[in-house]
Amino acid sequence: MSTVERDSLPSEVQGLRPVPTSTPALQYNVGIGYLRAFITILVVAHHAVLAYCPFVPPTPATLVAQPRFWMAFPVIDTARWSGFGLLVGFNDTFFMSLMFFLSGLFVWKSLQRKGSRAFIRDRGARLGIPFAVAVLIAPLAYYPAYLTTGSHSGLAGFWHQWFSLGNWPAGPAWFIWVLLAFDCMAAALFLVLPKWGVALGRMSAVAYRRPIFFFGLLIAVSALAYIPTALLFTAFNWASCGPFFFQTSRIVHYFVYFLLGAGVGALGAEKGLLAPDGKLARRWVLWTVAALVAFGIAASVTFAAFAPHSSPRLWEVLADSSFVLSCGTSCFAFLALFVRFARRRARIWDSLTANAYGIYLVHYGFVIWLQYALLKASLPAIAKGSLVLLGAVLLSWGTTAVLRRIPAVARII
Repeated sequence: MSTVERDSLPSEVQGLRPVPTSTPALQYNVGIGYLRAFITILVVAHHAVLAYCPFVPPTPATLVAQPRFWMAFPVIDTARWSGFGLLVGFNDTFFMSLMFFLSGLFVWKSLQRKGSRAFIRDRGARLGIPFAVAVLIAPLAYYPAYLTTGSHSGLAGFWHQWFSLGNWPAGPAWFIWVLLAFDCMAAALFLVLPKWGVALGRMSAVAYRRPIFFFGLLIAVSALAYIPTALLFTAFNWASCGPFFFQTSRIVHYFVYFLLGAGVGALGAEKGLLAPDGKLARRWVLWTVAALVAFGIAASVTFAAFAPHSSPRLWEVLADSSFVLSCGTSCFAFLALFVRFARRRARIWDSLTANAYGIYLVHYGFVIWLQYALLKASLPAIAKGSLVLLGAVLLSWGTTAVLRRIPAVARII
């Protein structure tokens, strides 16, 4: 980087230094806050329309029968729409990776302010308690899946099959415990390497003027993390132990996004890559177009990979590589859009942001029960999916707002 370029950067970017432990909390970043809320709504939409996708599996005979696709598709409707398949495919390429990136943004500053012990204690309360509650109420959310099987015989039959599973499905709450595990690993790194965030921050500082270099770093590291595990486990494999589920091929990939998010956050929420006047924000059109093109390539290559080939392993590598590229470009596109345009506060967005965590925690039960309630309705798939999405968002939003009136709950969510 030239002297002129270096002098034009914010002082925090020019020479990133360790911040004293008395550093005040980060100021609220409107763009990042609203992006977190938007991604939460995408998660609800993803689950709301799964029942109406063209690629859904058949309804299982029992919950214990293999393969147990009902854990991902609890309710399966006969109404289908290909547009929902496109939405689900697009979401699946990036939104969980972006959630881990956003979750990592404030980790380094929190570790510096609180230290490892207090950080883990606070994260344990904010993540561990909700995860435990989600695990306990998961059977209530999944009960409609049992009612759609051909062997349902009341609650006794449900509990018999549930306890025969060998694990305890917790739905989207898997993200919560994995994030807690990542937080614990970050805290452990802070004890062993107390300047690891500073080192990552220096690398991400270049992103203020040249986000393409940071993008290249993200793609390269995530490719090294994802492609070997995807070839080993396949992209659809999940591992579990009790209620602890994770996607085997993507767990290291998610950790890469989490750590790089922590590196970006080490500069501050509005510095470096996320600066409102940075090149990422100014070139939002380019990143948006690139995201659409990359997803089109990923979708085409993935479909082609399912066809018979003389060298199927090569096509697997191409499909996995296209996933990595699409994931990174979509994440950058949404970061650019929200950093560029979400600058002014709006009351409805503030409310959505404040309740986003609770919406994520409680939405799944509403989604599944609404899908079950609409099974016999003579409506097209697009209408059913839209009704489920709208109903799940409103019910989850309202439920969270009520729960947050309880002081003990408000301190957590």
